Amino acid sequence: MRWRIGVDLGGTKAEVALLDPGGAVVLRRRVPTPRDYAGTIAAIAGLVASAEAEGRARASIGIGIPGSENPATGLVRGANSTFLNGRPLRADLEAALGRPVRLSNDANCLALSEFHAGSPNGDSGFAVILGTGVGGGVVVDGRVLEGRNRIAGEWGHNPLPWMTAEEFPGPACWCGRRGCIETFLCGPALAAEADGPGARDASALPARAAAGDAAARAALDRHADRLARALAAVVNLLDPPAILLGGGLSNMDHLYEALPRLIPRHVFSDAFATPVLRARHGDSSGVLGAARLWDGG
Repeated sequence: MRWRIGVDLGGTKAEVALLDPGGAVVLRRRVPTPRDYAGTIAAIAGLVASAEAEGRARASIGIGIPGSENPATGLVRGANSTFLNGRPLRADLEAALGRPVRLSNDANCLALSEFHAGSPNGDSGFAVILGTGVGGGVVVDGRVLEGRNRIAGEWGHNPLPWMTAEEFPGPACWCGRRGCIETFLCGPALAAEADGPGARDASALPARAAAGDAAARAALDRHADRLARALAAVVNLLDPPAILLGGGLSNMDHLYEALPRLIPRHVFSDAFATPVLRARHGDSSGVLGAARLWDGG
């Protein structure tokens, strides 16, 4: 049993949470994420120092990042906060904080916060972030599946399954490829589907659709169909006990009716009983999962 600190390094905010040895959240705090590397190191160090000072405890530190760490070089790669890429983030944080740090992808942290021993969701499942970016994380028996190359769950950078002729080859992705799941399912992609290029905010689309806006309804229907195809591929590969949705788009209520109806059309089975769940901790899931990165030693 130990005090634990989790840090969720997002594109717009960095959040810290301090958990006591019983797992209770003692404090949470957010600051805007700096747009440079040195500023990010300083911001995380400041959040940790203030949390420990207020809690009067020294804690283990886990950090969720919007990318992954190359196991051979220790450098960050695949981060949509591109100033992190190619940097030894863990080593620099350990030097700044004076102790070991564990890093994992932010979707892994979401998954770990929702699937663990004692969770009503169970201790295994596949979790999805649907927001400005799109990612996934896998937890088995309460432990994150990182993989040999530490890219397990990088679902957002696979091609959208069963593309139609109109969809192929798909939009260009920042990763250098075309047709990635992220380019179809992220918030800006959904906004553009309804309101044209340059639109970024999809949050009003469900209300507009309910009020009779045909463009909003059509965009939501296409998005749900694409999400169902993308999740069916995960079911065919992993057959997880549960699928969990997090991120801003997970607040769209219609998904929890549409997906259990649409996913079975693409699953290689005559039965589909996998529950599609909403993240219980909302936008706190990432920071709570980061704090759990030291669970089990």
